[in-house]
Amino acid sequence: MGRIYDSITELVGRTPLVRLHRYEEEENVKGHILGKFEYFNPSGSVKDRAALNMIKEAEYEGKLKPGMTIVDYTSGNTGIGTATFANARGYHYVAVIQPGVSIERSQILKALGAELLQVTDVPGFAEMLQTGLSMDGLTKIMTDFAESKGWFYLNQCGNPANPRAHILGTGPEIWEDTDGHVDYTVQLVGTGGTLAGLSAYLRTKNPDVKIIGAQPAKQSLKDPAYPDRNTIDGVLKFDGVPEDKVPALFGEFNARYDECFDVVAEDAYETGRKLVRTEGFFVGQSAGAALWTATQIARRPEAAGKNIVVILADNAFKYLSTNMYK
Repeated sequence: MGRIYDSITELVGRTPLVRLHRYEEEENVKGHILGKFEYFNPSGSVKDRAALNMIKEAEYEGKLKPGMTIVDYTSGNTGIGTATFANARGYHYVAVIQPGVSIERSQILKALGAELLQVTDVPGFAEMLQTGLSMDGLTKIMTDFAESKGWFYLNQCGNPANPRAHILGTGPEIWEDTDGHVDYTVQLVGTGGTLAGLSAYLRTKNPDVKIIGAQPAKQSLKDPAYPDRNTIDGVLKFDGVPEDKVPALFGEFNARYDECFDVVAEDAYETGRKLVRTEGFFVGQSAGAALWTATQIARRPEAAGKNIVVILADNAFKYLSTNMYK
């Protein structure tokens, strides 16, 4: 008899690593592209790992007790994961939604029973956004708001349990599934937890592993002045930004990346469409951007025969209202 699981929380992790042979052939690349398909997590994204670990560590530390309310600022995927595991563990969840998230993400959060707030519902938040989101400003505003309500602020952008999820789970999975033959990892950055955790873990196993980041190009960043432009949902620019906009988790975990690519949204969208045509995998915007980046690496002569692991954060069902698959 196979294993019978006790709860949805036991289903997080052990996502498949798939060699993208047909895609490689079409792109005529030299390296081996291995997709880490994170949408096999129970709520459909890589953020399940961080959401669950942040809840579990808060429980262990006595900060979170049954019946409490969790609040966080989210672009959607961490919120969806948090709402899922909050239900499973007896909490109420309040999501302060990042402006401009896809319609589907908000709908999923509502379906999961989360209470949705806009940034205008949080004192001082809208004013801070007018001068640009900063990590210190975000933490203070959200901490003050949570304390005024008697809620627990999850603080995905500054919670060390976020990268630890990848030190404990994602990193070891990649190392084991490649038999220690991982030469590059490619990921985008929202909170910075995935890059920080993978950098911390994989460099202990192989100091020569290349950590490659990617971010939206300037013309693909969200901008209220251009509401109809194509963007890459749920990720941020982190390279070449002022110090107060660098992910706080980078410093705490001494995160080091070897290179960062600027990705145009249209290239990310087209790459996602190529993947579904060649391999049948239906991925989201950041996954398309990560795969586009991995493809550029795989074309280099020095990448011939090397394993390039690309984090494919979620699937495309959350982006059907966007231009990606229209």
